[in-house]
Amino acid sequence: MAMAVVESIENLVSARQLLQTSLEKSRTHASALDKMGPRLEEINQRLPSLEAAARSISIQQCAFSRIRDHVDRAIGPAVAVLKVFDTARELENSLLSDPCSDLFDYLSVMNLLEEALKFLSDNCELAMKWLEGIFECVEDNAVTNDWCLLNVKKSLRILQELQVYEERAHLEGGSLSAAFRKIEIEFKRLLLENSVPLVLDSLATSAAEQASVFASSSWPVPVVQKLQAIVQRLNSDNQLESCMSVYVDVRSSNAKQSLQALGLDYLEMSITKFDDVRSIEGYIDQWSKHLVLAVKHVFELEHRLCNDIFEKIGSEVAMGCFSKIASQSGILAFLQFGKRVAESKKDPIKLLKLLDMFASLNNLRFDFNRLFGGEGCIKIKNQTRDLIKKIVDGACEIFWELPLQVELQRRSSPPSDGSVPKLISFVTFYCNQLLGDDYRPILTQVLVIHQSWKQEKYQEGLIPNQVHDIMKEIGLNLDGWSKAYEDISLSYLFMMNNHCHFCYLKGTKLGDMMGDSWLTAHEQYRDFYAVLYLKKSWQRLLAPLSQKGLTSLSGEDLVERLTTFNEAFDDCYKKQSNWVICNEILREKVCKNLVQAIIPVYMCYLQNFSLLVEQDANAGKYVKYSVQNLEKMLSSLFQPNLTSLGVTKQGLLLGNVKSTGRGMENMVSSLFQQKLRRYGSIKQAHWIGKIKNFVTNQFRLTLTAI
Repeated sequence: MAMAVVESIENLVSARQLLQTSLEKSRTHASALDKMGPRLEEINQRLPSLEAAARSISIQQCAFSRIRDHVDRAIGPAVAVLKVFDTARELENSLLSDPCSDLFDYLSVMNLLEEALKFLSDNCELAMKWLEGIFECVEDNAVTNDWCLLNVKKSLRILQELQVYEERAHLEGGSLSAAFRKIEIEFKRLLLENSVPLVLDSLATSAAEQASVFASSSWPVPVVQKLQAIVQRLNSDNQLESCMSVYVDVRSSNAKQSLQALGLDYLEMSITKFDDVRSIEGYIDQWSKHLVLAVKHVFELEHRLCNDIFEKIGSEVAMGCFSKIASQSGILAFLQFGKRVAESKKDPIKLLKLLDMFASLNNLRFDFNRLFGGEGCIKIKNQTRDLIKKIVDGACEIFWELPLQVELQRRSSPPSDGSVPKLISFVTFYCNQLLGDDYRPILTQVLVIHQSWKQEKYQEGLIPNQVHDIMKEIGLNLDGWSKAYEDISLSYLFMMNNHCHFCYLKGTKLGDMMGDSWLTAHEQYRDFYAVLYLKKSWQRLLAPLSQKGLTSLSGEDLVERLTTFNEAFDDCYKKQSNWVICNEILREKVCKNLVQAIIPVYMCYLQNFSLLVEQDANAGKYVKYSVQNLEKMLSSLFQPNLTSLGVTKQGLLLGNVKSTGRGMENMVSSLFQQKLRRYGSIKQAHWIGKIKNFVTNQFRLTLTAI
């Protein structure tokens, strides 16, 4: 019961509290309602203005909704442009490094930068079109948000600047321009480091050693690959001209240094020096040798390098560079020198030099066609053809005039010492060369070419026929020269010398062509003139020494005879001490026969003289020469010197077949023995008649009948 009472009291207390709380809330609400009335009245009064503001916001929202599509479309290109721009700036920073550290990576960065800049250029234009559309929409819909308009205008200006960013990168001072300049510098550096002049003067002639030198001049593959990559990079940006200019300058300078080490100053010598071919013979020989070295080593190397480095660009570029390198380094100077030689004064010796030059060019024909056959080398090709034509024309002109050139020498005087004229030595050596294995094929080829230009067929035997004509003119010259001597003995010695010279052509090309009968005729002429010389020159010396009636003579007569002999000997010896017999074997034979003819007679006379005048204490003073001295003097006659020989080093080569000369020795010995045994007018007449018969019967061939 008590428990129920307690619970009831608690419930009453709770109810009272609830009522109090509700009462307070009612009072509060009543107070709020009292205040809400004026506020509602205020709101009611503001509703028209709020309605107007809401209507304006609704209009702006509609306008922005209309340009939202334009904004969405512009955001994509603009964001992409910004991202690519950031990438381009990073790539530009990478290009600040030196390309030599990693050339291929550097070139790759350049490619990426160019692609990025091209992307910027292309996409900036697209983004600008969308922004221009937004700007027009904003203006058309009377959107008065100045901040928005300013941002659109600012964005347009940025895009316009980015659009020309690629162009500025290629301008002087731009990132790509600087990069291209760096790879050009790297290109030149690689060229200079690997351009080393060739040591041409030490090149061996063997194929193996030349191949070794050629291999050593090859460039390392990595270097060639780097140069190729730079060339391609520059070519893709239309900047190949500067690269080609650098390449030509460096390689031309290197090739020129290689050639200048040979000493090529003679290529630029004054044209007046070409009038005397003999003065430049050595230079012509050097020209042939140096041209081979230049073509087969210097220009061959340059041609190969041009093809290797520019092969991916095109053959025209490679040949253009090679043509400039060859021209600037010296090939035109070689051709110009040859042209001046071909155009110089005509001279028989020049024929051999022209043939040498033709042979050199002909041996290089394949190389010339391969190296200089392209359109880029048209100037070199034309000058080469012109040079070959001048050489062929000049050689043929000289060849056809050779007999005339020999004939023109007929008016000159023969050697005063009776030796072989220089013309004879020269012509025989000259003809041997023309007929030899070295020159005859070349001369034949030149004549064939020249005849074909005239649309004529080359005739076999043309060269031998021309040589026959030359030798015929030589024979006529000798006949004329022999008649120019006032001393008949010297004339005989002169003919003896020259016939002996022709005898020694046996075994040579000229001797083989002229034939055995021609050689035999000269041998007979040699012996014949040796007999005439000995008879005419020394005959009168023997008369005072005759043994006939010697015992019946007085001492005074004996002294007179000896004095007469001494005077005759002195006169003859003095006159002939300056005469020359060129051939050593012939000279020894003539001197030997003089000794055999004179010394025994002189010795016999002295013996008789000493017996018959022994009572005269002064008899010894009349003996001017002892037997030994006389023999020594006779044996020392006719000694030649270098000038009187008239024989060059080449002329000495003619005497490669030796003759015993026994026919002449036997004839002369027999003549003198007969003379000593049968001295007298009747026997002399008989002897002279025998000589005449010998001439009539044996010497039917003369030089003029060759």
